Amino acid sequence: PEEMALPPPRHYCIVKNPVKRDADGNVELDDKMQVTLLYGEEEIRTEGPPFPLYPGEVLKLEPTALSIVPPQSALRLGAIRDFTMPSKEGEGVVKRAAGDEWLFVGPATYIPRVEVTILDTMRATIVKPGTALRIRARQQMKDSGGALRQAGEEWLMRSAGAYLPGCYEIIEETVFPMVLTERRAIHMRAVRTFTDEYGVHRRAGEEWLLTMKECETHIQDVNEEVVNPDLGICALSRTQYCIVRNPWDESGKQQMGRLELRRGEMAFFLKPGEELVGGKTKDVIVLAPDEALLLKATQPFTDVGDVQRTPGDRWTVVGPTEYIPPVEVEVVKRYGAIPLDETEGIYVRNIKTGAVETVIGRTYLLGPDEELWEKPLSENVERLLAFPQNDSKGVKLSEHADFVPTLRDRTKVVTYRTPHNSAIQVYDYRQKTSRVVWGPGLVMLQPDEQFTILSLSGGKPKKQNQIHSLSLSLGPDFMTDVVVVETSDHARLQIQLSYNWNFEVDRSNPEDASKIFQVPDFVGDACKAIASRVRGAVASSTFDDFHKNSAEIIRCAVFGREDDGKMKEKFVFPNNKLVITNIDIQSVEPVDQRTREALSYSVQQAIEITTKSQQEAARHDAERKGQEAEGLLERQKLKDEIAAERARKDLLELQAESSAVQSSGHAKAEARARAEAAQIEMQAMLEHAKLESQARKIRAECELEEQRKKHEAELDYQKR
Repeated sequence: PEEMALPPPRHYCIVKNPVKRDADGNVELDDKMQVTLLYGEEEIRTEGPPFPLYPGEVLKLEPTALSIVPPQSALRLGAIRDFTMPSKEGEGVVKRAAGDEWLFVGPATYIPRVEVTILDTMRATIVKPGTALRIRARQQMKDSGGALRQAGEEWLMRSAGAYLPGCYEIIEETVFPMVLTERRAIHMRAVRTFTDEYGVHRRAGEEWLLTMKECETHIQDVNEEVVNPDLGICALSRTQYCIVRNPWDESGKQQMGRLELRRGEMAFFLKPGEELVGGKTKDVIVLAPDEALLLKATQPFTDVGDVQRTPGDRWTVVGPTEYIPPVEVEVVKRYGAIPLDETEGIYVRNIKTGAVETVIGRTYLLGPDEELWEKPLSENVERLLAFPQNDSKGVKLSEHADFVPTLRDRTKVVTYRTPHNSAIQVYDYRQKTSRVVWGPGLVMLQPDEQFTILSLSGGKPKKQNQIHSLSLSLGPDFMTDVVVVETSDHARLQIQLSYNWNFEVDRSNPEDASKIFQVPDFVGDACKAIASRVRGAVASSTFDDFHKNSAEIIRCAVFGREDDGKMKEKFVFPNNKLVITNIDIQSVEPVDQRTREALSYSVQQAIEITTKSQQEAARHDAERKGQEAEGLLERQKLKDEIAAERARKDLLELQAESSAVQSSGHAKAEARARAEAAQIEMQAMLEHAKLESQARKIRAECELEEQRKKHEAELDYQKR
């Protein structure tokens, strides 16, 4: 026998292929008296009396405890077949179709049905104060508030407490609030048209700010998105201002394209669409007493003092002051006064009239219609002004092609220090006049003035445009040139000449002063004129004559002679007051090779003849001096022999005297020695006698003393 199935209280079991029962609960039998089974079906049986398992029935699930649904929880149930069940209120029935879902909310004990399966266990989510749950509908349904929700629709559950979602609801996330402070705002944008929790109707795409004035915390709705969760405040101090583009007016409309000036002290949040011009706040412009602002109006407006400004007007604001430019004003530039010494200046141009003037030796502040003007100079003048060794002797620019002048400030007055004993010419192109400045002095160019560049010849022989200079040396100085001449007998010679020159000009006479610059290349002109005269004079002389009298011929050709035949002392160029005072012939060399060799040979022969004559004269003089020296030597020998004889005679006399003295001295010394020896011996004997006498005396005294003490001792002994 098999045991009967007995589910304990609050347990259930599942029987597979249960028997078929009639309306009264009795088991139905077939015609063979066998129980009728419902194959493929299942039956759930709960607590009750024990029941046997009929043949064919299978206990699919052993007795199992019923599911207890705790509070704040629910079972999400799903129908696997169509069936009807009593309603919760106990009135009527509820029809369930396969696929329907519903919740079995606790606290309760769930008794299972074969038509129902447990899909999930739902637990309530705690909504803390100030937070919300973002919920999404899985299909069309009504939420806990009775609102109809479409599939995929999302909404917020803001009520604090435990929330148990419906069977068609999915909790996406917990939405935490965003905290607003006095220095923090939130930039929001509507995703779709809706009415927010503050009762404001928002259209899709609309943007707005949430500040502490609206709320302290904000929970983002599903119909809005956060553009900037941490929008900082713009704080302006008393010394700051800013310009806001696209501001909002008082009615809440944005003024696109407009600008608004906001001055401190104030604090504000930039509303959606607003932006700071320049991206930051600006400091109030503080002008010192020597500073100014150049301003230009971009729009018509009324300035301080009811001054009407039209677009394009320019004016200045001079310090000391604080200035905040309105939105209709453009700050062209900020500049300061330019301090100038007595030897400094600037070029100032009036932009309305175009006139350029020079300001020298005072502090100057540009006006609204003035600007600094750059004076153009030629490249050669720029290089000459910047050259470190520029003086009146000029510079060979061709030798310094790689010299790069330092950039100068073109708005400053061009100055040049004229060297001592020199002059410089400045030409005014507007007035078509020139002036000469004598050195040492300082030249300051006016706007329409330019330097006169001197291009002088240089080298040997002279070549044009070799030396460039701004100043002209007045001398005295010298210049050297090489001239090729030809004598009347067709001998070509190369002569190197040096000329001493100077300018004789009356500085107080402007006409004389201008004459020294009338010849652009006075060096080349003077050298050509002198060379022409020298060639003419040499052409009329033979080579031999010129070789003997070259200095006189050249000086006479250059200076000329007076009416009385006396040679003049100077050669004057009346066009530019140049005076040649002296000519030095440094060298004369034949150009033809054979002539040069012949001249060299003749000079060599002359040198050899002169050398030989000097050698003969020297030899004769040496022989004469040699004979005189021999005679003097013989005489000196004779004198030396006489002196030697005299010295020999004196020597013999001295030797005789020495012998006599030596013999007498020896006898005296022996006698004296014997006397002294005897005296010493006597003194020694005397001393010996004295010492012996003293010894005997001492000995006697000792004996007497000894006898006395002996007697005293005997007396003492006898007295005892």
